Amino acid sequence: MPAARESLLDAAYTALARRPWSAVRMVDVAAAAGVSRQTLYNEFGSKEGLARALVRREADGFLAGVERALAGAGDPRERLTATAEWTASAARENALVRAMLTGCWGERLPSPALKAVPSSSAVPAQRRADGPLPSPGDLVALVRDRAVAVLSGCGLPGPDAADLYRSCELVVRLALSCVAAPPGDGGVAELVRTSLPGQLTP
Repeated sequence: MPAARESLLDAAYTALARRPWSAVRMVDVAAAAGVSRQTLYNEFGSKEGLARALVRREADGFLAGVERALAGAGDPRERLTATAEWTASAARENALVRAMLTGCWGERLPSPALKAVPSSSAVPAQRRADGPLPSPGDLVALVRDRAVAVLSGCGLPGPDAADLYRSCELVVRLALSCVAAPPGDGGVAELVRTSLPGQLTP
């Protein structure tokens, strides 16, 4: 029941924007999604299961945005700049993404355990959500490694694999610093462009 699941996750996300997770009620999420409370429990099992699924969806959405930034037009420096800008804007606009990237969950948010939990769900998407959730370090590694994989095929004459790895790691960590302390004039893009080595431009 993918459509109902997405509607329930949308309703939970909207509810979380209005009140702390502790005040979000399952019956209200079901009503907002236009489904029965039984359907909600069939999909997620519990409020904790709903929280895990919501965090998993937002993590997947963030990583999909990383993929789009890396696949965009421009040289590797511009693609890494776009990735950093996406990271900073996604964290600014989405409290769950910000919490995943920083590890600072706060009282208003759900804070599911990052380790896998026992799952008896028959719903494949929920079994995945019940698996391990990404830590900040996991997300740094995922974005860095994906950037290295994409950019290593760009035919750059200068950087070796180690230089490219360091540059991708630097960009991810610069983006995270911008999440914690937004930059001034020039923003994320200027910070990244002036920090990357020249050999990233063909």
